[in-house]
Order: sequence, then C-alpha cells, then structure tokens
Amino acid sequence: MTEPRLRRDQSGWLLASTTLTLAPHAEHLPLALGALCALLLLWRGILAHTGRALPHRLLLLALAAGIVAIVQIEFKHLFGKDPGIALLAGLLSLKLLETDSVRDGRAVVLLSFFMQLGQFLYQQNMAIAALALLGSVAAIASLLALQGSVTAPRLRAGAATRLVLQGVPLMLVLFVLFPRVQGPLWGLPADAYSSVTGLSNSMAPGDMARLSESSEIAFRAAFEGDLPPPAERYWRGPVLSRFDGHTWRPGRTHATDAPAYRSQGIAHSYTLTLEPHNQSWLLALDFPGSVPGLIYTDNFQLLSREPVRSRQRLTLVSYPHTPVGLDESPNILRQALDLPAGFNPRTRELGARLHAEANGADDIVTRTIAHFRNSRLRYTLDPAPLGRDDVDSFLFDTQQGFCEHFSAAFVVTLRAAGVPARVVTGYQGGEFNPVDGTLVIRQSDAHAWTEVWLAGQGWVRIDPTAASAPLRIQNGLAAAMPDSAHLPLLARTDLAWLRDLRNRLDALDNSWNQWVLGYNPARQKALLAALGFAEPDWQVLTALMGAASAIVMGLLTIWALRRRSSADAIDRSWTRFCRRLKTIGYERATWEGPLDFAERLARQRPDLADTVRRIASDYARLRYGPADADPALGQRFHQSIKNFRPR
Repeated sequence: MTEPRLRRDQSGWLLASTTLTLAPHAEHLPLALGALCALLLLWRGILAHTGRALPHRLLLLALAAGIVAIVQIEFKHLFGKDPGIALLAGLLSLKLLETDSVRDGRAVVLLSFFMQLGQFLYQQNMAIAALALLGSVAAIASLLALQGSVTAPRLRAGAATRLVLQGVPLMLVLFVLFPRVQGPLWGLPADAYSSVTGLSNSMAPGDMARLSESSEIAFRAAFEGDLPPPAERYWRGPVLSRFDGHTWRPGRTHATDAPAYRSQGIAHSYTLTLEPHNQSWLLALDFPGSVPGLIYTDNFQLLSREPVRSRQRLTLVSYPHTPVGLDESPNILRQALDLPAGFNPRTRELGARLHAEANGADDIVTRTIAHFRNSRLRYTLDPAPLGRDDVDSFLFDTQQGFCEHFSAAFVVTLRAAGVPARVVTGYQGGEFNPVDGTLVIRQSDAHAWTEVWLAGQGWVRIDPTAASAPLRIQNGLAAAMPDSAHLPLLARTDLAWLRDLRNRLDALDNSWNQWVLGYNPARQKALLAALGFAEPDWQVLTALMGAASAIVMGLLTIWALRRRSSADAIDRSWTRFCRRLKTIGYERATWEGPLDFAERLARQRPDLADTVRRIASDYARLRYGPADADPALGQRFHQSIKNFRPR
C-alpha cells in the first residue's frame, strides 16, 4: 500500500519543529555546518510553499557526504558528543529534503525528539528547558498533523500543549522517584567537561583580563546575617609561588583533613553554590573552618577530594581575621623568594634600592605600595603588549595593566627586596541580588592579589590593584573601568533597568538550580526518608514509582472520562434548543432525527421554519459531519440557540 504524501500543512509543521529543535544547537555547530543546515531548511520551506518536487537522491547523497566531511574536518573524528550532535543536526536537516510521506515524517519527529534531548548534553539551565519544551510541543503538533486532517495552526498547537500538560503529573513522579545520577549527562572523558570556564592553575599576562570579559556566574553565596564588607570579599583560589619569568604556577603543597590554623575573630556563615569548573578548588572566603570531607592545604586553599564537575552546595564558616602562617616552614619561605635569573633587571634594581632605603620588611612593603601609587599605573582590560621582561615593561614602559600585571609586579619587587611574597588568584567582590538575597560572583570578578610574609604577622593579604584602582575593590570591575572600557553587557552598572532584569533572571535561575538541578541523590534520599523510607533500594523505588504512576494514570483516566468535549458542548446546546421548544408545546420524539423534527415543526409553526431548519441543519453538520468543519459554523450554531426565544 502506497504511503500518503505530505500535505502542505504537514510539511510546515515538520519544518517548524525541526527549526525549533536545531536553533539552540546553532552556537555549538561549526559555522560551515550551521550555515548549511539553515540553507537546507530554507530550501525545504521553498519547496513546500511552491509544491515543487524534492531533489534527486544522488544530490542528497552528495550533500550527506559533504556533511560528514565538514564534521570530520572540524573535529578530526566522528565519535563523541560534539561531532555526534553536529552530524545528527546536519542529517536531520537533510532528512527533510527527502521527506514526502507520513512515514518519513514520523522519522523526522523522532529525530527531533532526540536532538531536543541533546541540548541538555551542553547545558541544563532553565532557558534550555524552555526551548526543549517549545520544540517538544511543535514535534507533538507535527505528529497530530500527520495523523489528522487540516486544522488551524492555533488549534493544533493548543491540542499539542494539552497533551504535554497531561504528561506533567507523570513527569513529576519520575522526577521525584527515579534514581538520581550524579554528574554530567555526558560521560566520555575526552569532552565531558570541555565547555567549562573559570580560573586556571597558572597565570600569565592577559589571562585574568580575558576571563573578566565573561559574565558567566562562577558561584553564589547566601550569607546568614550581614554581608562581609567589600574589603573582605576575597574568594581564594590557586596560590601561585613559582615564577619562570613569564608564567606563575603553584608551588609544592601539603594537604590535610583539617586547617593548619586556629580560627578566631569575626565569623561569616554562608552557603556556597559553586558552578562546575572541573578543578578541585572550592573558592571559599579566607579562612574557612573545619568541614569533614574537605581538604586543607598549607597555602590555605580549600579543596574538594574530586574535581567539581557538577553544581555543589557547601555550608561554610570563614574567619577572615585569623592569623595564618606565623610559623611558616623555611622551604615555603625560600620558594616565596625565588626569582628566575636573567629576567626583569629594572624591577630587581628597584627592589634592591627599596631594600637599602627601608627599615625592615614592613617599611619595604609600605614603600613599594607608595611607588606603585606614585607611578600612576593605569588599570585597564586592554593593556599594551609587553616585551620579554613582562614586569619591567609594565612598571617602567606601558604602565597599564590588569590585576595580574599589578600582582606579578608587586611580588617580583618584594622578592627582589628580600620579602617573601606570592600571588593568589580567585575572585573579589560580587554583586548582591536583592531579589533572592544572594551574592552573585561572576567570571568578570576574577582577580589576582598578593600575600606577603611578615615576621610576627604571618601571611598578610595586600592587594596592589587597590593602590591604583581602589574602586575595583569597593564597587567592582565596572566602577574601576573608564567609560570607554569594553565590558560584558551584564557587568555594566549604568543601566538600572538592565541590572534589575538581570537580578530577577538570576534569582529565577538560582531557584531552578536549587530545586530542579539541585535535586541530587542526597536530596532524594532526604525526601524519601521524610516519607518513611529511610534506606530505599531499587525494589522499593520501583514499587513507589509503579504505585504513583498507577495513581496518576487512574486520575487522568477519570478526568478524561468526565471531560466535556466539543461534541458535548454541541449536544448541550441542542438539548437546550429542544427544551425551549418543549416549553411551548413542541416536544421532539425520541426516534425523531434533527432534520425530521425541524420539518415537522416548520409545518406546525411556519413563523419559526427558517430558524429551526437552519439550527437543525447546523447541528447535523456539526454532530455527524467531517471533524474539520468550519469553526465559524459552530460559533453560529451556539449563538443562534442562545438567541432563540420561541413563544
């Protein structure tokens, strides 16, 4: 039996669902492949509109080979998340150009569903979920179009939306009870975390400036009580002690299960919600108290035992005024004085001069800060290129740079003057969101500062950026940049409406992260324990899912059986019409059809003949005629009966 060919409306729905499905993938596709997919979809739309024949199979085979070649050239292989999604995107676009039957249309819909799932391999945020939901509605509408007759797009979309809503209760049951899987949806080690951004474990000129151009959220902090002042909002990341003349890297460290310091002073309690960055550092405020299961290094970093590959929530207490490193080991101090030979001779000379003029280490630090301030160094995201001796070029030639330039130059100067110092990277500041009461720290808040070791004081934080750009510490990156500086749109503070919109979207996104994406195995276990299932195994979970699903399906069945359909509305109006005639003495016999009843009534009441014949004819067409009757006919039928007042 020959498969029926697609109608124009069916082709239109398939094209719409495919376009909505592929649109979110555009940013992940190679430029050439994305352009080719757009051209193929446009080509199919023109063919559907004009009614022309689909292209020959040989041409389709050549296009398929071209798609495979583009993916191979771009990714160097055909296996894995990125090349696999790219290949499917191209083939889905191409599939439309050979789809001319209902059977092929169903294959396009199934591919669309698979590609909607593929969106979550990159991100699982609320925007992606909304796009996937929109694509699913379009795909279901396509299935309805493939099965039914021509219907107005608005009615078709409404029917698809109702079907999706009917599936929501069952979706909630599976969401709550299906065993949670910790970690990303994609597990191949080669590319599971290729898209994460954040701090690196090294620092070279320009690294922080590039990172600060991103408005992505690095983490959020919800404090109990007042926020710490801006001068204490330093979120500690990698500590860099080794310098090769160009790049800073971590030194040798020792890790323990408890901090090497005794916490004291003001305490800040907060919950940290950390975005995945595929590294072990946890970016806590200085200096966190003991938390079981975490790792503390001798350079005061807080680490996780595994790389942070999924969103994590930690409840911490930090004590920023705790003295640390009072009895520092000689090996660490020697490492904090080391400078590579043959680099930055002018900065070495500056350090030697400061050492000769000063009265002790404290005075050297004070004089170095004064030198930086008096040099009128300029804070900018777009510094001039540096020479081989980066620090010399920054301090004496260009005199413009970002935080990594300031911190590196400060440490090199102090080391040349005989004072142990090192670079600390992390984040500084954050913006309070009044909508949900959290402090939001973005990649644009990435920062580098220094720590100096002073006898009797231990390691002391000194931020040389504050000497030239104090507004950076007090009010954030945007306040420290000149008006012409290139900033991420979401980092700008001069647009109040944009800031308010961003805060609301951030709060909504945070709620999604906490309650949907944050529903991890621990939270599922806690919920089930609250319901009386302390240690549920797979058998218990299976029984719970089965029982809950049966209840949901039963309720939906009862609702469907009691649901009033459009046919019910037609019968209700017809019954009202017959009841009004009965009240004036003209009752319809049980065996009498609508047209026969109208004819008998017309003979008995000629004054009502035209009205009752029209109403009876409309009822017969609506009740027993084609399912795709004109919607205007139904409106006329109901309105006619509403206005019918026989006497």
